[in-house]
Amino acid sequence: MILQTALPSRLPSEHLAALRAQIAQVQAARGPVLPFGLPQIDTRLASGGLDGAALHEIAGASASWSDDAAATLFAAGLAARFAAVQGMTVLWALSRFDLYAPGLEQVGLGPGKVLYAQGRKDSEVLALAEDALRDGSLACVIAEVKAADQTATRRLQLAASDGRTPMLLYRRHRSRERSPLAQPSAAMTRWSIAAAPSTALPHAGIGRGQWTIELVRQRGGNPFSLLVEACDDQGCLALPAAVADRATTPVGASIRAA
Repeated sequence: MILQTALPSRLPSEHLAALRAQIAQVQAARGPVLPFGLPQIDTRLASGGLDGAALHEIAGASASWSDDAAATLFAAGLAARFAAVQGMTVLWALSRFDLYAPGLEQVGLGPGKVLYAQGRKDSEVLALAEDALRDGSLACVIAEVKAADQTATRRLQLAASDGRTPMLLYRRHRSRERSPLAQPSAAMTRWSIAAAPSTALPHAGIGRGQWTIELVRQRGGNPFSLLVEACDDQGCLALPAAVADRATTPVGASIRAA
């Protein structure tokens, strides 16, 4: 839970001006777009990266634990990169705290970069996220829910735009038969994440994890899918050697990983 300190009902004008200046400085430092740093992804995105003042949705490709973990770490890696500017913090809102802190730290989202807010149900989590977005002083807001209708996503998109803060909505599976991304949404991008076998090593051990990331929908662009190596300790993705050496598919074309 986030502890709030009571503030006077009226702040002196110079304090308000200082607060507004600090928020503007944070927003300017964050920048309007976060590129992935991989041409195979960035050239296929309409904005050249993730819009820093918009709603983006993420879901596991299935209800399996492995896909759920991959989707969680994908979101955490993005948040870690949004928070890379010194002094910026991520808010993670959820109704059930089942996150594994060491796993988040491995993708760059250490305990000093994230605050947690817990609601009793999805509607409370969405309200927490909306308020945090409108504040405008956070690096990124993540919210985990099982249900968010189109009205809720429109509110989040408007709040992200007003606060110039990126919103990552992690849709958890309600059933094994239906993808959470099947619901209508106002999101700018919608991502489906699946765990994939890691690259074989020449010696005993487990190689770097791999994911199949699929951009199911984006405004102003085409969907695509790509096999990538999981986030490193800076939240950055990489391409497996076999994919990196492959001829580049034309921008806008859809590709499928085997």
